[in-house]
Amino acid sequence: MRLPRRSGTLAVKSAVFITVMCCALAALLGVLVHVSVTNQTVGEARDLALSRLRDATAAYEAGDTLRWDAGVDPPDLPASLRALAVAGDRGTMVGEHRGRPTMWAAGPVDGNRALAVEVDYSQGARTIAGLDRAILWSSGLAITATLLVGAFAVTRVTRRLHTTARVARRISAGDLDARVDDPRTKDGSQDEVAAVAAALDSMAASLQGKLLSEQRFTADVAHELRTPLTGLHAAAELLPPGRPTELVRDRVGALRTLTEDLLEISRLDTGRETVELDTERLAAVAERVVRASGTDTEVVVVRDVAVETDRRRLERVLGNLVANAHRHGRGPVSLTVDGPVVTVRDHGDGFPEYLVEHGPQRFRTEGGARGHGLGLTIAVGQAEVLGARLSFSNAVDGGAVATLVLP
Repeated sequence: MRLPRRSGTLAVKSAVFITVMCCALAALLGVLVHVSVTNQTVGEARDLALSRLRDATAAYEAGDTLRWDAGVDPPDLPASLRALAVAGDRGTMVGEHRGRPTMWAAGPVDGNRALAVEVDYSQGARTIAGLDRAILWSSGLAITATLLVGAFAVTRVTRRLHTTARVARRISAGDLDARVDDPRTKDGSQDEVAAVAAALDSMAASLQGKLLSEQRFTADVAHELRTPLTGLHAAAELLPPGRPTELVRDRVGALRTLTEDLLEISRLDTGRETVELDTERLAAVAERVVRASGTDTEVVVVRDVAVETDRRRLERVLGNLVANAHRHGRGPVSLTVDGPVVTVRDHGDGFPEYLVEHGPQRFRTEGGARGHGLGLTIAVGQAEVLGARLSFSNAVDGGAVATLVLP
């Protein structure tokens, strides 16, 4: 029955609602019981006092000696009751006599005086006080027990909701194998939470099936294109020199690059890529990538470190970032090494808003940019294989900034 470490708003609101309702119900019942018992106790004491007052009045008028509990104008008689009796009426009032609760009954006698009778009210007062204490204790115990039981019931529901939300976040993060597997979805007693869990599991299974079909389609297309492209490339090499030949070779090369990118993405989608770790100096890797790119990229080394990583995959990530900066941005382009953090920045129009918020999406470009959106997608996939984090942002003074944080 322990509450979770982080209770949600629903649990807090439910606990407050249960507490308020229990307190209101306990207060209502307590007031009703208190009023009923008090009226009964006071009524019995009043009837007894009035009965003794009648006897005392008869004895006083007959000239007999009054009992010890009766007297004319006793000093402890409440002033308001004395005034009522002097005015010619009879009445009762709870007061004190010698430090004890007393039920007074008073009536008029000759000479503008009041004949009063006292009845010990200590037992009645103790009964009402004990009843009030019992009501408070029983109300407290009832509220505590109800709150614990209600919190336990609500916590079971909120815990299942937290589990469903956690699975939904895992699915949105790319873990399509995540499932809620609520046992209530397997029997006939489904509640609302189980229905939500079943719908989420069904959606995840459907989404996973569609994505797997797309991945298989991409891989199959890329594999099927490889063989005719190899023959086409060989045929292009046999063409006589000239401008048309250069155009054909350029387009064949672009198609081969696209096919290889699709194959690489299909391998990354399977999630079965393994790394070959080795110790590398980041500054040396950065300079090697810039030389291989053949671009005018400035290498800035703030702090060089040695990292244990897969050199081929790291060079692939940095190469794609540098190529993207030159293709879609404007110079100057710089590659900065600051410890395990590598930054590639250009001074163009910056990344599109969708890319900064959600990351690169294959085959999506904006603003008339050329390309297929695969370079950054591959960079993100290879970074995940390396256990690194690749993020995209825009500089305040303009330009796109890609930041790779290595483990």
